[in-house]
Amino acid sequence: MEAAEDFGPWLARQLKLADMTQTELAQAVEVTRAAVSAWITGRAAPRPETIERIAMALNTDLATVHTRTTDTQAGLPVGWYHRPGHADGGRELGNAAAFAFDADVEVLARETCQNSLDERLAANGQPVRVRYTLHELTGEMLARFREAIQWDDLFPHYEAAAAQEQKVGRVIDAGLRDMYEHDRLVLLRVDDYNAAGLTGDDYEDGRFAAVVRRQLDSHKSGSSAGGSYGLGKATLWATSRLGLVLMNSTLSEPHEGRTERRLIGRLDLPWRQVHGKSWAGPAWLGRPDPNSPGASVARSWWADEETVESLHLKRKSGEPGTSFLIVGAHDVASLADASAAPGGDEGEDDDSIQRMHHRLVRALGKNFWAAMTGGGGQLPLLEVSVRTMRNGDEVLEEKRVDPTVTQPSRTRALKAFLDGTTVEQLTEFGQVVATTVPLGLPARDGDRASLGEHRAVLLVTDAEDADGKPNRVTAMRGNRMTVRDAAVPGLPLSVNPFQAVLLTGTAAGPEAPFAAEAEAFLRAAEPPEHNKWGQTEELTLSYSRSAYRRIASLTRETNAAIKVLVARPKRRSKAGGGRLAQKLAVGAGTKKRRLSAATLPVLEELDAQVLDGGAWQVIGEIRIPTGGDTWQLVPVAKFDVRSGPRPTIAWAELVGVDNCQVVDGALRFSDRARSATFRGVTDPTTHAVRTSLSGLVVELRAGEGEARS
Repeated sequence: MEAAEDFGPWLARQLKLADMTQTELAQAVEVTRAAVSAWITGRAAPRPETIERIAMALNTDLATVHTRTTDTQAGLPVGWYHRPGHADGGRELGNAAAFAFDADVEVLARETCQNSLDERLAANGQPVRVRYTLHELTGEMLARFREAIQWDDLFPHYEAAAAQEQKVGRVIDAGLRDMYEHDRLVLLRVDDYNAAGLTGDDYEDGRFAAVVRRQLDSHKSGSSAGGSYGLGKATLWATSRLGLVLMNSTLSEPHEGRTERRLIGRLDLPWRQVHGKSWAGPAWLGRPDPNSPGASVARSWWADEETVESLHLKRKSGEPGTSFLIVGAHDVASLADASAAPGGDEGEDDDSIQRMHHRLVRALGKNFWAAMTGGGGQLPLLEVSVRTMRNGDEVLEEKRVDPTVTQPSRTRALKAFLDGTTVEQLTEFGQVVATTVPLGLPARDGDRASLGEHRAVLLVTDAEDADGKPNRVTAMRGNRMTVRDAAVPGLPLSVNPFQAVLLTGTAAGPEAPFAAEAEAFLRAAEPPEHNKWGQTEELTLSYSRSAYRRIASLTRETNAAIKVLVARPKRRSKAGGGRLAQKLAVGAGTKKRRLSAATLPVLEELDAQVLDGGAWQVIGEIRIPTGGDTWQLVPVAKFDVRSGPRPTIAWAELVGVDNCQVVDGALRFSDRARSATFRGVTDPTTHAVRTSLSGLVVELRAGEGEARS
């Protein structure tokens, strides 16, 4: 049972909603005005017989006054408030923040789950639980839902917006046509539990105002928070073809003496003219605020159970958190998949909710496997599930995302770190090796001294097929959301497939030096998508101009450490090794050509693999004698043939990996370098023979002759 609100604050709000003064209530219940004032200030309480007269005066039932878990239905009704057009004639033709993201459920999953992680109530040690529900409404259920959101009042605004030629107008038009032509509407609800909820005043600083009233207001606390731009919430509205999101929040901190069923709706439309009046864009579903001019501005209201159910916003428990209902949810990528399938048609999307379901599960497993992993006596930070329904019936049962299934190797690595079972060297399959790599923290803008050196934790373990592509390193900060996922360059073919995890900031553990400083630095280096670290305006404003170089250094140190950890003894072979041994040759023959120039660099080792699409990828290691760094050499790829000239193959990509760079197709070595590594990928369109049926030769050309080894 929800605790009753104190009588005084509850009564004061009911008088405002009913537009009734204390004197008028006193006359109606036959008491003095001083008695009413004493009730409101908490100095006294009304007698039972007086409570009956108060209920009659407020035009409500006796139970409502006794329980005080909702407002009376008397007074100002719940409805839509549309922001009037600007007096100076300015127009916003859509919410610019929504254009920062694609209407993609994978993007939505990443942003909403990140926000829930940031709002987790960490003090109890429990995970934040996030539940995604796809619900397709048709027929009578759709009609009842439209009635609950007062569709007849909204429709003229939708018609005016859909008639516009801008992108927002076209999206809304498509949403209306889909609903009316196919008699269907997809709702996507995101519920979180053990989260803060939309706390704070309707208008002043707080979580509620940041989400419902404002743009670009992040209102995040703590340096490990994933969000920092205040853009993530825009994905909720971007995923709605109708620009409509409804919210039901259970608060972790009481507001107006209440915590449960705080409701509000927000509609984002472009500027429009309806009934001869101009409207600026956004609108809110709520109860008119009696403190606003003419009681015209809508504010949140405390709803009853019946209203919550009719809006499909009923929560599973009274645990703090928020339910976001995206009305008219769509997924551009799912529609593209449907159209690309044999016989697919954008109109034939009976199973689109199934595709959206599977894409949600995949995205959550890819981006939040680490947050869903526990160990060392610690519970996971996050639990996530996805379910799909149609007209109240389950289509796909609720599925909890299991990180050991979606990312088994990476999950094993992180759990070993949390359990303290890592090793110093890989000797058996399934082991996890751990080391640290340095991140030099730059000086804050205006300071001279650097902040110090953070030691990020690097974990490496054998890869499994379910992980996806092997030989990659995944990096993250304290909230354990994947930020970077990149291939490790320059690996010899002899390494066993592996997965690496880089834990930075507070994710590196309580003993990691300068963890909080590293969190702040890397957070400033993330763009709004939070999918990489690099040069950003925030980084430039907060740190020295060369701060971004520290991130490049971290990447180099990480890749170098991985190569050491995964290296294993192997026989040196000019022809590579394994399956490619008979197809790959270093130079023209079995003997090194004697060179007249003692300083000429020598191609000492070559590793290669065939990529998807038929291209060869080669990684060459060059030994540079003293003075040899002044040479400029051109790598040339050729097919290996038994007789006749070797056909030349063009490079699709040629880059320097270590101690060299490619300039006009030639390798230029770093000063005083003694070794260098380059990587090349051939252009399959220039292959005269199928890659699987051919061998490869790589030559280094120097000056007018050739240098081969």
